[in-house]
Amino acid sequence: MTPLTARRARPASAARPRRSATTPPWLFAAPALAVYALVVLYPAISGVVYAFTDWSGIGEDWSFVGLANFRTLLGDEQAMGSIGNTLLLTLAVVAVQNGVGLLLALGVHARLKSRALLRVVFFAPVVVSPVMVAFLWKYIYNPDPEAGLNGLLGLHVDWLGDPSVALWSIAGMVVWQYAGYSMVIFLAGLEGVPKELHEAAMIDGAGTFQRFRYVTWPLLAPAVTINLMLSTIGGLKLFDQVFAATNGGPGYATETLSTVLYKQAFVFGKFGYSTAVALVLALFVAAVSLIQVSYLRGREVSV
Repeated sequence: MTPLTARRARPASAARPRRSATTPPWLFAAPALAVYALVVLYPAISGVVYAFTDWSGIGEDWSFVGLANFRTLLGDEQAMGSIGNTLLLTLAVVAVQNGVGLLLALGVHARLKSRALLRVVFFAPVVVSPVMVAFLWKYIYNPDPEAGLNGLLGLHVDWLGDPSVALWSIAGMVVWQYAGYSMVIFLAGLEGVPKELHEAAMIDGAGTFQRFRYVTWPLLAPAVTINLMLSTIGGLKLFDQVFAATNGGPGYATETLSTVLYKQAFVFGKFGYSTAVALVLALFVAAVSLIQVSYLRGREVSV
């Protein structure tokens, strides 16, 4: 009997045993799920519970107050004003940031010798800490007529001290920092537009604007969805730049929901009320995001 015949004649009991599938697959994910539950789920659920209490943040002495924190929120002029500031700031940041990001993407997508360097320069502010950006722009927004932006433009404006312009000054620094982020996403979308479509449109006599309107823009729909979602969520949660630049001032001119909940928790010691504000903010961000993504996804399908 040849070795090959012997291997073929080996009884079934001598064959290699199959690995027993006694270990459930989810067991391998259990450590990660446990960490996620401890770091994310437990604090989130605790926050929801504390939103209905008068907890001061110290000790375990608290009592259930029902919807009192939410009624206080509706009657709090500072908090209600911060909602308006948050919406205005978000609208300004979303519109300008994505508009500038699209223009930058179109510019560096062109066949320029320096386009690689320009991409790095435009994206560089994104990697800087928001607090560092805030302190940098506090220097640029120096109210001295001979310093900073005033000296460059020949103006005499108190950019962060005037309630009528402070909020828009915050929006300007946010746009400066994150326009490069939007640019990168739009640039990725532009790289995915087939050149053949542009060539066919040129043969048909389409100009630059017509090619952008009927060829490039519809194919940028996924990039538009991502950019609008990210900039909207970032604008609604904006905290670092506001806190470092103005601390919500002058007065309540630049107060946002994020700064309100921070002050209520760590300045006034009202953790129950602050978690109620945080819960309202989280629900608001989730609702806006769901509505936005539903509309934008529908637009992607239609184009």
